[in-house]
Amino acid sequence: MRCPSCNAENLERAKFCNECGSALPFACSSCGAANRLGSKFCSECGARFDQTASPSVPKPATVSLKRRIQVTAEEHETPEGERKTVTALFADIKGSTELEQDLDPEEARAIIDPALKLMIDAVRRYDGYVVQSTGDGIFAMFGAPLAHEDHAQRALYAALRMLEELRRYAATLRERGRAPIEIRVGVNTGEVVVRAIQTAEGHAEYTPVGHATNLASRMQLLAPAGSIAVTDSVRKLCEGYFMFSALGPTRVKGVSEPVNVHEVTGLGPLRTRLQASARRGLSKFVGREAELAQMRRALELAKNGRGQIVAAVGEAGVGKSRLFFEFQAVGQPGCLVLETLSVSHGKASAYLPLIDSTSSKIISQSLRMMTRAGAARRSRERSSSWIGRSKTPCPISSHCSRWRRATIRSPAWILKSDGAARSTPSSVCCCTKASTSRSS
Repeated sequence: MRCPSCNAENLERAKFCNECGSALPFACSSCGAANRLGSKFCSECGARFDQTASPSVPKPATVSLKRRIQVTAEEHETPEGERKTVTALFADIKGSTELEQDLDPEEARAIIDPALKLMIDAVRRYDGYVVQSTGDGIFAMFGAPLAHEDHAQRALYAALRMLEELRRYAATLRERGRAPIEIRVGVNTGEVVVRAIQTAEGHAEYTPVGHATNLASRMQLLAPAGSIAVTDSVRKLCEGYFMFSALGPTRVKGVSEPVNVHEVTGLGPLRTRLQASARRGLSKFVGREAELAQMRRALELAKNGRGQIVAAVGEAGVGKSRLFFEFQAVGQPGCLVLETLSVSHGKASAYLPLIDSTSSKIISQSLRMMTRAGAARRSRERSSSWIGRSKTPCPISSHCSRWRRATIRSPAWILKSDGAARSTPSSVCCCTKASTSRSS
């Protein structure tokens, strides 16, 4: 390239003259016209010049390259995780390998798939999340992605329901001439990091990472067929709500110290946190005299045939449950006391609080009535000759009839419910409580 000022020769693509230092013109990459150095647009065709690169290199190519690099970087970003305390549950069919070995794959699927559906339905009933299906079992998580303060209890409720449903299914298989199947369940509570992993376009898996899930898998391997094995952390959170049987310290693969393993044998006597606190011992009840007097007044009106509803409304933790507990502890002679509570995992069952409160009371009363009726029948048989000679009705039979009428026509009922108020017939004292907090 020749310098227009000193006529000296310069290298091609040179920007300044190596003889006089004058700025050299450059050719436009679009039309080839000469332009001064520093120009932003071509004086001939108006094309825009790149100020950071050589004018002969068009700008769109650079932008396209940058965009490709940015997309590649986004695809290799590490997924963000969230630290949570969850309860992991593993359940599988015992002896599924031997079962599938002697059956056609279609026949094996017809047996295993209904069992898997029963497991998944039990998890979803208590708002659990099925992380994955392992072919002959499932891996579920409680406490994430939907947080629950009672996630350990929900996991055990789901495990017990699995055992109950699979026992019924095994009985059905036995009736069909098939070999029954059994499951084993392992549960553990601990901290994990949960994150969403993009496995395919439009598909992501929400999976946990941590020692807690591995230990739950080991508990499932240690559980006897048809049982639930849990760690000590689960037992501490659910003690009183469920019954446990200690299996003793056990060596677990991958864990340096022995792990205390427990077997869940059934439901415990406790249902609420207040009952658990009362079991440990409550502090002294102070105040609330006006509220207790108002509740006693409502009860007296109910006994006189004027139905009443008393509802305690307040923020979580102000003492609504304790108020009802103290009112019930005073003792209400001549009243049938029914106690129930509303649970979030029971939303799929209609009238669950009412059924739960009345079923145990009705069953216990029916048993007592049957016992007394049986005693009366035996007494009538022993004194049949006396009844045949006398026109006077049997005193025992009349006593049973009066007892039944007195039981059914109780002066008043006290329905204590931890949930929304429910309408009841007149001459019923319905004591309910409602919370303005979502956590209650």
